[in-house]
Amino acid sequence: MSTLQKNDIHRGRVIDLTHEGHGVIKIDRYPIFIPQALIGEEIEYKVIKVKKNFAIGKLLNVLKESEDRVEPPCVYYYKCGGCQLQHMTYEAQLAMKKEQVVNLFHRKGGFEDVIIHDTIGMENPWRYRNKSQIPVGTNKDQQAIMGFYRQRSHQIIDMDECLIQAPIHQEIMNKVKQWFNELNVSIYDEQKKQGLMRHVVIRTGHYSGEVMVIFVTNGKKFKESNIFVERLQEAFPQIVSIKQNINTSHSNVIMGPQSVTLIGKDTLQDTLSEVEFKMSDQSFYQINTEQTEHLYQRALDYANLQGEEIVLDTYCGIGTIGLYMAQQAKHVYGVEVVQDAIDNAQDNATKNRFNNTTFVCGKAEEVILKWKAQGIKPDVVMIDPPRKGCDETFLNTVLELNPKRIVYISCNPSTQQRDAKILDQQYKLKQITPVDMFPQTTHVETVAQFDRK
Repeated sequence: MSTLQKNDIHRGRVIDLTHEGHGVIKIDRYPIFIPQALIGEEIEYKVIKVKKNFAIGKLLNVLKESEDRVEPPCVYYYKCGGCQLQHMTYEAQLAMKKEQVVNLFHRKGGFEDVIIHDTIGMENPWRYRNKSQIPVGTNKDQQAIMGFYRQRSHQIIDMDECLIQAPIHQEIMNKVKQWFNELNVSIYDEQKKQGLMRHVVIRTGHYSGEVMVIFVTNGKKFKESNIFVERLQEAFPQIVSIKQNINTSHSNVIMGPQSVTLIGKDTLQDTLSEVEFKMSDQSFYQINTEQTEHLYQRALDYANLQGEEIVLDTYCGIGTIGLYMAQQAKHVYGVEVVQDAIDNAQDNATKNRFNNTTFVCGKAEEVILKWKAQGIKPDVVMIDPPRKGCDETFLNTVLELNPKRIVYISCNPSTQQRDAKILDQQYKLKQITPVDMFPQTTHVETVAQFDRK
């Protein structure tokens, strides 16, 4: 235990960065984590939290700056929790993300001989988000505010601009906020669990330019809906769908199970490498279209398809990666637990005239065993799980199938490293590429190739 006290002011030199991008200073081997401090900097900081094994500091002054330090272009950066790395050059962000993967696999995971490539970055790492989920609240004057949460809180920072979301989202958000106030729309209060409007979700087709707007409400009655439909259509002709999603649960989940189309289409259309996709309001679709193409191309390279392989896509969603691979495979089988997503996947296969795909709704480990019983033997298994990674039952089922190769995409390299240890019984982890899907934030996506030993 350190002798540090809360509110102490110290000086020190930053020796490392955590995976969250916080600077690390050590006093007698006891670490202090300081957000927005960079390696090599001499800083002055205030201790704001003291725990048994670490402390948290607040950066007060940078006495000697790192050459990786830049002035964040966003005026809300130091308040908003949406981005964590705007104070760092983009080259340094990419290097930090690779280092995170090296640390997990080479140093902690014991995969010393896996090749870890440089992070694939963006030419222009701004304005990339094709989906925005914007919370709605009120200020002390009971005026509607919209923006993103302050770091580690549920306090909304009212903002007029966000540099990582598509510009059209910003324009729509500002208009909608103005109309909420003009029409005196009831706004949901998280503390009291009362009021109507909770979130506004905006989705854009990166290539199609189509826009979908979803009002997330606490209840079905949305008496101003006709006015919003009329005004939005008039102001933004690129809007092809306006929906209302009903979420009456008092949890952190943004969208509820039921959606109603107020006007326009039920789905949004976009293209990924010449494959057309339809997605509903709740379909999972990668946030950064440009980087998704790099990610999927690398996954395709790792799958090394020659045209005769059977591919199993185990968290297939609306079929994005499966249809991407269907162009070079004999047959693609996709499985997913969300029925809506499977409906989209089947529509997408039909729309793109793929006759070599089968999409089924169900739990991956159960459906895989049914397919196995029918004599379907995959050559390549594609895994792209949620942040929590794969459960052991699922991984053991994949091991039972014993494919030639496994390609594993992950949005959380630490759970991927945990899962790699189970796969290591039968598979050699050959190479990993980090992809920067979320520039200016600490998140890194990875794609890994496992070959049967």
